[in-house]
Amino acid sequence: MNDYLQSIIDRDPAARSKLSIILTYPGVKALFFYKIANFFSIAKFHLIAKIISQFSRFLTGIEIHPGAKIGKNLFIDHGMGVVIGETSEIGNNVTIYHNVTLGGISPSINADQQRNTKRHPTVLDNAVIGSGAQILGPVTVGKNSKIGANAVVTNDVPENAVMVGIPARNIGVSTEEFKPYAVTEETKKEKR
Repeated sequence: MNDYLQSIIDRDPAARSKLSIILTYPGVKALFFYKIANFFSIAKFHLIAKIISQFSRFLTGIEIHPGAKIGKNLFIDHGMGVVIGETSEIGNNVTIYHNVTLGGISPSINADQQRNTKRHPTVLDNAVIGSGAQILGPVTVGKNSKIGANAVVTNDVPENAVMVGIPARNIGVSTEEFKPYAVTEETKKEKR
């Protein structure tokens, strides 16, 4: 727990203390409830898992499906409107900002054919996903990649990529350290 809280302090300049993070960060609360829901999901108590998940959504505005797989030190900053789908997989030290969706692209028909299939994204270690980004379908976001605010990703993203736009396109290699909201010198140049 201490390492997790320190990882948030290292990534969020607004974080003042570990106690304030525990008491006031909705992403921390959502992950706490996710771990409980995930335990029940693995034990095949799916209804209890979903009830816990929905209670967490009510409290935090963050919806994490109990079946998602999440690595260590996920930081959901602000959090409102974040949706993480059932077959999503998230690596270690990933940062996600508000209004991000890790969603599927399958139509809501033929649900039986879609069960037990990979429908949601895989986000690898150290990725940063900016506010409002939509990562859709069974795509992979490579390690150390940065997804810019409001980007729509429907194809695989290579390691160290900087993705912006609708549809998202790779505008270069991320050579910088972590930057909040996935804004880098590369994304600033793209706007000019």
